[in-house]
Amino acid sequence: MIALGSRVCIVMPSTIGNAVHVLPLLNAIKRRSPATRTTWIVQPGPAELVAGHPAIDELIIFDRDRGLRAYYDARRACGGRVFDLVLDLQPYLKAGLLTAIVPGKTKLGFDFWRAKDCNWLFTNAKIPRVKGPRHIQDQFFEFLGPLGVNAEPVIWDIAPRAEERAWQTSFFAAIDRPVAALVIASSREEKDWPPERWAAVADALTTEYALAPVMVGGSTPREVATAHQIQMLARYPVRNALGSGLRRLVGILDGAALVISLDTGPLHIAVALDRPVISLIGYNDPLVFGPYRKYQDLIVNGFGEPSRRVKERRPDGMTHITVPAVLDRVKLWRARYRP
Repeated sequence: MIALGSRVCIVMPSTIGNAVHVLPLLNAIKRRSPATRTTWIVQPGPAELVAGHPAIDELIIFDRDRGLRAYYDARRACGGRVFDLVLDLQPYLKAGLLTAIVPGKTKLGFDFWRAKDCNWLFTNAKIPRVKGPRHIQDQFFEFLGPLGVNAEPVIWDIAPRAEERAWQTSFFAAIDRPVAALVIASSREEKDWPPERWAAVADALTTEYALAPVMVGGSTPREVATAHQIQMLARYPVRNALGSGLRRLVGILDGAALVISLDTGPLHIAVALDRPVISLIGYNDPLVFGPYRKYQDLIVNGFGEPSRRVKERRPDGMTHITVPAVLDRVKLWRARYRP
């Protein structure tokens, strides 16, 4: 058994989805040991989402755009502290190097078989090997076992804060019907869905389900271009709320009657908020990257049979997801989840 100690450092720099999965881990640690001070090394994007969370005592920003300087900045931010425990949750070289430079007594990471880029070299304790694909959230929870910490109940605590409710109220006040939030792009083109299919779904949401489709996400060139194409192809108006910022995105998802999302961070935010979410997943295995425990019945699976290998990719998976398949899930949402 590994002791938590008074200072715990989480090394998980990247992705919005992974940041969401870290929160139940931190909440579990704080439930077990409220006096333990938690530090999280994270990139600027995910930091915007989780800053101010009650289970986080300190964020150390790792700005990878600064190159090697980013590692120096992270090391300097640690000051003269030595952490009792460092959890390396990302089994890649970037996180391994951060784990190496962070002063810590016990550095717990993935086993040899799951750690990539020789990441296992940077830790002095390993979680037990588990064969076969498992959901990312469950993989993170494996770190709690050696600490004697119970993951249950799974709590994210990511909802809009009191000071964010006014903006949320004003956003929805301008829309005269329930909102369907559409997460139209992801970090990889292979996980995206054609604009013409999004437009067809948006039209059906408007005419058949009396919903207001609202596109949400970031403001990268690909997202902006996709949104423009959807608006050009749709017969009815599709609102554009791209680039609202992560905390306002939380407010939109929290107030939406339905979320339709690709395999990307906002999908997991919706699950954490307990908002019904239709997941469009074809590139990755839904068993590993899909919604955690909730809304399994609303998954549109273009991936096919579950993978026997960890992190198998199917580049043509999204082509198998059709408009009728998505609208079948919308129909199911109306029967089971619509308020």
